[in-house]
Amino acid sequence: QKVAKTGIVEALDKIEHVEQLMSLYRPDSQLSLLNRKGVLRNPHPDLVTVLRKSMGLSKLTEGAFDVTVQPLWNLYAHHAQSGSLPFETEIEKVRRRIGWEHIRIEPEIIYFDRPGMQVTLNGVAQGMAADFAQQALEQRGIEDALIDAGEFNAIGSPMRKDSWHIAVQHPRQASQIAKTGLQGRCLSTSGDYATKFSADYRHHHLLDPRTGLSPLKLSAVSIAAPTALEADALSTAMFVLGPDKAKEMAESMDLVDALFVSKSGEVSVTNGFPLV
Repeated sequence: QKVAKTGIVEALDKIEHVEQLMSLYRPDSQLSLLNRKGVLRNPHPDLVTVLRKSMGLSKLTEGAFDVTVQPLWNLYAHHAQSGSLPFETEIEKVRRRIGWEHIRIEPEIIYFDRPGMQVTLNGVAQGMAADFAQQALEQRGIEDALIDAGEFNAIGSPMRKDSWHIAVQHPRQASQIAKTGLQGRCLSTSGDYATKFSADYRHHHLLDPRTGLSPLKLSAVSIAAPTALEADALSTAMFVLGPDKAKEMAESMDLVDALFVSKSGEVSVTNGFPLV
């Protein structure tokens, strides 16, 4: 019991560490400082790691996933306060401040080479927190645990079961649409219902940086992957890519599987997705 308590404290410390680096809501976080000044000296290696992984995913998805989408989110959030949506001209103007290629990472400095840029790590930070928490628990010799840091990371299995059973939220009802059995993999879900900007779910927080609009085909994507960071980032990326390209991408990656829920509520999965 003492080992478990120590492991939990250390895991929570790791989650706090990620928050302190990557929160948009803490004015003194490293990410907030970078966004405010457009430059950050002596960045923490964990921040550099997350940005590099994110940029790799941007390249892989040809820009469908892009952590520099924050100015677009700010525009929609501002309009949401008065119940309106941005004009096309406003979207086009803001899109000129977006582009993952304009993040520069050099020894001991990160900077933007385009004015007015801002980064959000909301699509990867929770995953990294779950992975760090897993490492903290395993270092204490804990072999069976389920970590929920916004994304799920599963170690071992619960007593008398072969996997951790986790329900996938129905995007339109207060119920589950599927159930997964996690063992040695992590799970993340991105859905149009989390923060919506229009009552019909057409406009929401998942934005395609290439168009400035929310993709129209899916209402949710769940990803099972070896790490929570991968699952977290890929659920956002594949939502934006749409079902056809996303399925192709998932099938090309080791131990990555996807569950797609269409706008009409139809569920489809890749072959290895762990349904129970």
